[in-house]
Amino acid sequence: MTEKILSLETLALMVQGLVIGDNTIRIRGVAPLENAGPDDISFLAKANQAGLLENTGAGAVLVPLGVAGRDTLDTLPVIQVKDPYLAVAIIHSHFLAEPFIARGIHPRAFVGLDCILGQEISIAPLAHLGNRVKLGERVSIAAGAVIGDDVQIGDDTTISANVTIYNGSVIGNRVTIHSGTVIGSDGFGYAANERGQHIKRPQVGIVRIDDDVEIGANCCIDRAAFGRTWIKSGTKIDNLVQIGHNVVVGENSLLVSQVGISGSTTLGRNVVMGGQAGTAGHLTIGDQVMVAARGGIHNDQPKGAVVGGMPGIPIRQWAKCSAIYAKLPELQSQVRNNTKAIAELTGRAGQEA
Repeated sequence: MTEKILSLETLALMVQGLVIGDNTIRIRGVAPLENAGPDDISFLAKANQAGLLENTGAGAVLVPLGVAGRDTLDTLPVIQVKDPYLAVAIIHSHFLAEPFIARGIHPRAFVGLDCILGQEISIAPLAHLGNRVKLGERVSIAAGAVIGDDVQIGDDTTISANVTIYNGSVIGNRVTIHSGTVIGSDGFGYAANERGQHIKRPQVGIVRIDDDVEIGANCCIDRAAFGRTWIKSGTKIDNLVQIGHNVVVGENSLLVSQVGISGSTTLGRNVVMGGQAGTAGHLTIGDQVMVAARGGIHNDQPKGAVVGGMPGIPIRQWAKCSAIYAKLPELQSQVRNNTKAIAELTGRAGQEA
């Protein structure tokens, strides 16, 4: 990896921050507060944790607006930013970024007929490209990846080891697909006959993945029955996520590990689904909806809804229900006692009458 050395002034410009202290300090990398050295920049996520700055060995720290360094500003230069978590992501990515190295096609890779390949590509050993595959520039395909016939892959896209992309899939620019993920396998569609046998419905559509999408390891994104399953630009998908046929995931959505989305459901922009959350099929989930971990959505959700639980209900209501759930044994005992007392009172009243 090429070493990069940047001044604090340069880093501040990169994240639109304000330097407090010596802006000529040279930084070589990023590290957490407790492990950082004099050549590192670190970050403080919250202003109420400013006491952590007292013991850090970092050369400089990204801090929230209004936070300074130690007792005297010249002992710990800081860059004040609106969002230190975002700023450190930008800076760290810059330090780790490496220029693309085109290694060409390895002799042990297989490339089918009539493929159109960019001038700068890297195809590793045992990768398999089908017929009529189209690759853009600076595409990297790792060992064991299988790219089906008629697949299109845009510029600056990385396909990790043992990824499988089925026939006809369309992958955009700057997409990252991690190991073991399967794109374009058949959707789960069957019709039962009078004897209860399940007859497969053909799945003849495709998967389309737009620009700047990242897909984690061991995910499955099914091809459409007809038309397309569509992951729109900027969406980030964690490991072990299942997306059914004809699903549409809106721009800049976040799907955390083990999320499951049933077929023909549409997610709007900036939807966030926590770990193990899921939806039924044929639903419409509005823009900026948030689903808590393990939430189960069985009906359409309006824009901006925040829900949790199974079935999904408004988050405040779900929080109250969860608090009550822990008290159910005590409440059950009270109900039994009250029921017994009422029965006794009713019996006495009947005898007196």
